[in-house]
Amino acid sequence: MERWAAWDLAGKGACDYAPCLPWKAQAAQAVKWRGWGGGKHGAQALDWYKIVFELIDLRSFSNLWYWIMLGVVWSMASHWVLGVPFDMIVRARRHGGQTQQDLETLVRINTQRMLFITRTAGLWLVTVGCFVISVLAVLGFWYGIEFSQALLLLLFPLMLLFALSLRQARLIEAGAGQGEALHQRLRRHRFGTQVLGMVAIFITSLFGMWQNMQIGFPH
Repeated sequence: MERWAAWDLAGKGACDYAPCLPWKAQAAQAVKWRGWGGGKHGAQALDWYKIVFELIDLRSFSNLWYWIMLGVVWSMASHWVLGVPFDMIVRARRHGGQTQQDLETLVRINTQRMLFITRTAGLWLVTVGCFVISVLAVLGFWYGIEFSQALLLLLFPLMLLFALSLRQARLIEAGAGQGEALHQRLRRHRFGTQVLGMVAIFITSLFGMWQNMQIGFPH
């Protein structure tokens, strides 16, 4: 019993990690006593808890899957320009003809859909977006929840990208939806997306390294 009390005071959970359930929970107590007195089966149960929490790590900046997802998100964002794959833009510029007509049709469909959504539900989108960003900012930087910090650094640049896409859609609707003018708009938007992605990844990397150093070298 003194050993359990010492572990409770250490602030560790049922899987020997801080984010886990506290020892006082009934389910955790059952697992704890199985691990203490159940022999081989109890040790296997605790090992499964450790494996699960190693794969689903709430410390996102030390999780490899978060960085893979970050790279994939910005890679896809730079490939799909206003919903059009970049290889289609290159083919249309080189060959013209039917490929150019398909490009103009696809861009017109995507931009009209985007503008229709923002004009009919733009206020709700802004409200929900600001609410989500505010909640993540408070949870991440006031309460120090690393998972919220990681989501904020992922979602906030994507919201800026959506604003840039909306601006380009309005310009295309105003008269830059055909020929060379369309290609120029798409190239500029892709370049802006790449710059935004590099800045977002750079800031996220710096903040993530700082967080990992704080965890690895506590004060």
